[in-house]
Amino acid sequence: MTDERRYGDQEIRRIFNLAMGGDETAGASAPSATDGLTLAQLQDVGREVGLEPERVARAAMLLDSDEGVLPRRRTLGMPTSVGRIVELPRAMTDREWELLVSELRMTFSAKGRVTSHGNLREWSNGNLHAFVEPTETGHRLRLTTFKGDAMSINAIGGFFLLFALMILVVLLGKEDPGGRFIVPILFALVGGGALATNVLALPRWANEREEQMEYIANRAKALLATPAPEDDDS
Repeated sequence: MTDERRYGDQEIRRIFNLAMGGDETAGASAPSATDGLTLAQLQDVGREVGLEPERVARAAMLLDSDEGVLPRRRTLGMPTSVGRIVELPRAMTDREWELLVSELRMTFSAKGRVTSHGNLREWSNGNLHAFVEPTETGHRLRLTTFKGDAMSINAIGGFFLLFALMILVVLLGKEDPGGRFIVPILFALVGGGALATNVLALPRWANEREEQMEYIANRAKALLATPAPEDDDS
């Protein structure tokens, strides 16, 4: 097949590195090809060096699953947004889009809202968005979300810590502050607790959303693995 996925030199090295258990030396000595190699050709090469075809296929799948992951946006070092872009082999039919929406609803446990503007399709639920949109070279699925309350919680935590520090400075300037140090301590505990909540919760949230987006990305590619029916109106 002329449109079969071909892997370039850098991708080939990464695949064999993964298939060989992370051995960088083995990955560096992987074969290269001017026009790239298909998965079947990679598996043939793998057999020659004692690698099972299944291991090569799994390594290629891991490589493909990493593609399109958007960098996390961070606040105070904590992730507040995640996203993924998946290049699609062709436009989605109406039925394929309906099936993908069903997957989105089940995966994210939300009904969401479906809209369409020309060739742009969108499913959204709050800050979570899934777009199927045209590009210069074809079509893509774009998944994005951000943690809307993360900034507010960080701001509240920072405010209480700053306020606690200000009170502490004032009390230190007094000759006999008495037991009033309890006030800045309470404010510091509230502020620190708010920030600690985000420190613990945001990485888990980001990991969960990225895993869900990876599942949706794989489902979208599976839905479009075959040519669109010729009698589909879309």
